[in-house]
Amino acid sequence: MPPRISRRDALLAGIAGSLASRAVADEPAEPGRKFLTPATKFEDVSRGNPVPHSLTGQALVDAKLTPETWQLEIVAEDKAKIAKPLTLSFADLLALGKTKAVRYLKAMQCNNIPQPLGQGLWEGVLLRDLLALAGPIDEARRLFYWGFHNNDPKQIFRSSLALNQVLDAAPGDLPPFLAYKLNGEPIPLVRGGPVRMLVPWAHGFKSVKWLQKIVLTNKYDANDTYAIAGNDPESNHKTAAYFDSTKAEKFPAGKTIKITGTAMVGLPGLERVEYWLRADTGAKLTANDPAWKAAEWKPATIAPPPKDWSAELPAGYAAKDIWGFGPDGQPKEWPMRYSVAFWSVKLEGLKPGKYELRVRSVDKNGFAQPEPRDGKRSGKNQVPVKPFAVE
Repeated sequence: MPPRISRRDALLAGIAGSLASRAVADEPAEPGRKFLTPATKFEDVSRGNPVPHSLTGQALVDAKLTPETWQLEIVAEDKAKIAKPLTLSFADLLALGKTKAVRYLKAMQCNNIPQPLGQGLWEGVLLRDLLALAGPIDEARRLFYWGFHNNDPKQIFRSSLALNQVLDAAPGDLPPFLAYKLNGEPIPLVRGGPVRMLVPWAHGFKSVKWLQKIVLTNKYDANDTYAIAGNDPESNHKTAAYFDSTKAEKFPAGKTIKITGTAMVGLPGLERVEYWLRADTGAKLTANDPAWKAAEWKPATIAPPPKDWSAELPAGYAAKDIWGFGPDGQPKEWPMRYSVAFWSVKLEGLKPGKYELRVRSVDKNGFAQPEPRDGKRSGKNQVPVKPFAVE
């Protein structure tokens, strides 16, 4: 992991190389790479023993994990008050969605796992629209929420949000919502269906699966399971670049070498992806090695948005109806926040030998990965390395 660079140095580096390094290519993403991950292809990090999505038959009905039996309770505790405690059914949620539905592209990522687990088109209703059904709220500072976990109190996976995070959002941004569709279809049980929380800017532990309970409270501290376990409960998605594979490879001399990867676009956006190629000396590159300061970072190529989004989206969905897209059906910014970007590096004329390739992102605040901070329990964004040989 490299030493941190100062904000000033990062900004100066960004200004100096902005035109040359802001590489959004004319060529599309690699053949076969899709922006939406099929529901069955997401990597799964579900908790529980047994995991809730393994339930079948009557056990599934008893757990209220079918569309016909699912319920969401919204209540208040402590000094917090709501005018009308609610118990909502799946049909109630769909009825609200007829006039209040939002659609959103979001990549899922665990804060303790580097690569995104998959990206989907999520559909649901804003949590604040649900709270409006409960009438006036008084003396509430946070929302505690959790889903089904085998009716075992020790297994309940809890998360929380400040009330202002639910009710307010910056212009053009999206607050938390309850999702009931993924890629145009009902959310399957393995992905947290029938209904899960979606917190756009946050790691996956905020987007609780199998959601069934929301409690408004006057308490100010987070009750997140991840916080109790030593993680940062307010960690946002980090902007970071990752290789598709960090396994060592061999390439023939005299041929163009193409390395690909994915970048997670976090809260501060993505300005560019850079790479650093060096000879592999066999010695480990430590955090305080002088080579970091002498590194020559060059621009990688970021694939542009698809020209025809209809080929990427489920049938019947128009890009213009998705958050972050304009009336012309194209993204308002690219790459899109909380989404993924595909990057590639082409290497020419390398002599036979062993090499190390590193990549990093630079966000729109001028911070180069792993800045602005590399807390190990606040999102994995250390600079990755891929060894390879030319023979």
